[in-house]
Amino acid sequence: MTATLPPSGQTGRSRPQMSARTLRKDRWWVGPLLTTLGLAGFVSYATVRVFQQNHYWVAEHHYLTPFYSPCLSANCAPGSAVFGTLPWEFPWFLPYALFTLPFLLLFRFTCYYYRKAYYRSIWQAPTACAVQEPHQRYTGESRFPMLGQNLHRYFFYAAVLISLINTYDAAVSFAYGTNGGFGIGVGNLVLLANVILLWCYTLSCHSCRHVFGGRLKSFGRHPLQYRLWTWISVLNTRHMTWAWITLGTLVLTDLYVALVSSGVLTDLRIIN
Repeated sequence: MTATLPPSGQTGRSRPQMSARTLRKDRWWVGPLLTTLGLAGFVSYATVRVFQQNHYWVAEHHYLTPFYSPCLSANCAPGSAVFGTLPWEFPWFLPYALFTLPFLLLFRFTCYYYRKAYYRSIWQAPTACAVQEPHQRYTGESRFPMLGQNLHRYFFYAAVLISLINTYDAAVSFAYGTNGGFGIGVGNLVLLANVILLWCYTLSCHSCRHVFGGRLKSFGRHPLQYRLWTWISVLNTRHMTWAWITLGTLVLTDLYVALVSSGVLTDLRIIN
C-alpha cells in the first residue's frame, strides 16, 4: 500500500502526501459531484430570481416569496412591503430584501454542515478518504477570510429574526381569501410548509443547541433548558437533511409564487 505519511525531512507539512491519485476502488467522486451540482443549482436559481425584481408578489392572496421578504425598495409592488420601505428605489444590482438576504446567505455559508459540504466537494480539502488533495498545507479557519466562519453563532440570531418575518408572511396570507377574510389556497400551504421546514433547519443549528444547553454545568438545575436542549438535539441529528430540504422548498416556494404572479398558474382555493 502507498504510504500516506509526510516524507522524511518534510515534517513541517501538515497534509499527508500520496504518490497515487487515489487508493479508492469505488465511485468516491459521485458524492462530491452531486453536492457541487446541488449547491451550484440553488445559487444560480436564487441569484437570477433575486435580481429579476419581478413576479415575487401575489396581491390577491398576499403571497410574498421569501427571496423578497421583507421588500424594502420604494419600487416594491403595492402592498408587498408590509414593514414599509426605504425612501428610494433600488438599482438592479441591489436585492429588494437588502437587509435580510446577506444574513441568510452568511448563515448558510458558515453553517457547520455546509462548510463540510463545500470544503470537500468544491475546495477539495479533503475530497474523500484516501484521495490525493490539491493543497499542500492546511490552515483551517485561523486566517482571513475563513476566520469569519466563527461568526456563525451571530448569524444564527439574525436567521431567527428572519424566520419570524417569514412566519408572519405565511400567517398573514390566510387573512386574504378570495372574498375577503380567512381563506386557504395551495399557496398558503406552500408558504406554511416552507416556513415550518425553515424553522426545523434553523432550530437544528449547532449554535442553537449550544445556546440552550452548551454552557450548562448541571442539567438537573435547569429542567426547562434541558428539555429544550433535548428537543433541539433530536432536530440536530437531521441537520444535514433539513439543510438540503430547505434549499428545495425555498426554490419551490419562490417558483410557485412566481408562476401565480405571472399568470402561468391559478392558485387553487380550498376554503374561500
